[in-house]
Amino acid sequence: MSSHDEFYQHGLRRLVARDPEESHRVSSPLELFYDLTVVAAFGVAGSELAHAVVHGHAVQGVIAFALAMFAIIWAWTHYSWFASAFDNDDWLFRVLTLVQMAGVIILAIGLGPMFAGLTEGGGLNVAVMVAGYVVMRLALVGKWLRAGAHDPRYAVLARASAVAIVIQQVFWVLVPVVAAHAALPVVAALLVVLVVLELCGPPFAQNYSVRRTGREIPWHPHHIAERYSLLGIITVGETVIGTLAAAQQITAGHGWDFNGVAVIAVGVVMSFALWWAFFMLPSAPVLGRRRSIAVQWSYLHMLVFAAIAAVGAGLHTIGYAFDAEAHASTLLITTAVAVPVLVFKVGLTLVQRTLVGAVPVSVIHLVPYLAPLAGIGAAAAHLPLWLCLLLVLASPVTIVIAYEAGDWRTLSALLRGALERL
Repeated sequence: MSSHDEFYQHGLRRLVARDPEESHRVSSPLELFYDLTVVAAFGVAGSELAHAVVHGHAVQGVIAFALAMFAIIWAWTHYSWFASAFDNDDWLFRVLTLVQMAGVIILAIGLGPMFAGLTEGGGLNVAVMVAGYVVMRLALVGKWLRAGAHDPRYAVLARASAVAIVIQQVFWVLVPVVAAHAALPVVAALLVVLVVLELCGPPFAQNYSVRRTGREIPWHPHHIAERYSLLGIITVGETVIGTLAAAQQITAGHGWDFNGVAVIAVGVVMSFALWWAFFMLPSAPVLGRRRSIAVQWSYLHMLVFAAIAAVGAGLHTIGYAFDAEAHASTLLITTAVAVPVLVFKVGLTLVQRTLVGAVPVSVIHLVPYLAPLAGIGAAAAHLPLWLCLLLVLASPVTIVIAYEAGDWRTLSALLRGALERL
């Protein structure tokens, strides 16, 4: 069968490892379709966080948002890395992916009850959310078992991965039961243990396989880098959605004036600056030569993605500043934007250091860290919202300006040096 025929024919095929050096490897239409469900889940989580913050439940909202983002991004991570190594695009692979997409949707449906339970004092209501998470993960188990059966070279890796996921899901199923009978601190401790267990799963399976067979998961570095770039764009899109939501609230209840136009302009520029900063340093060249950093690089991106999505939620809260019934203070809204912007900068720096071992350092590089704090300080001093947000905006804008003014040369040299050392 020719490659042309395979594009149209999706009959059952052996699920064997793909060539990690395959040329012209790009994201498939199925992967892009899967990403749409992630967009929906991000949108629900961001909207719920914005609502929690402006109604006086910021701490509970942040906890719920962190749990939601971990579940969404972690499930996406497993899907993307498996697809990079084994995707054969036959009908069974597509159907199992459909099950994973259904799991994302179920999880998104469960986000509302989870946020409501925490913010309204009803405890951690995660039954629906956990159900969606388990659906996603068990479909992945089916893929791993199929890969192990079809490609003996990776049977040990496949079995170890499947067993780790099943054990993790057994514990996740216990969470709603424990939440219904235990105090919140006990439930929180259980969740921390489960998150750590999840994060240890892939390295454990990989190391076990390497010790037994000398083989690690055969992911494609350029494909993985593209997948993370696409998720970055999707996540930045949440900041556009947050800005649009704020604009709708402002125009509906306040009309257009200088303050309204200024804060919306900040949101638009914020989205663009975050996108610009995110794509400063290519990951694929280093990942292709230094596969050992993949786990650290991937985990740090989870922090970056969560921070960008939280910026979108913060921008959404701007609209409440113009709602007389919301009573959202300038300090609250500025903090809701400034804190995730600061986390984004920290995460981005850690990603860059992971790739090339260092980052440019000078006085101007302090501005991205100090600007969000200055914005919060200005809000505490009761300065106008537009000015406070403008100070926060200086963080990603300064990153971009510093890059275009010369950091690109430094990063390019660091990248060349890193590749020469490998």
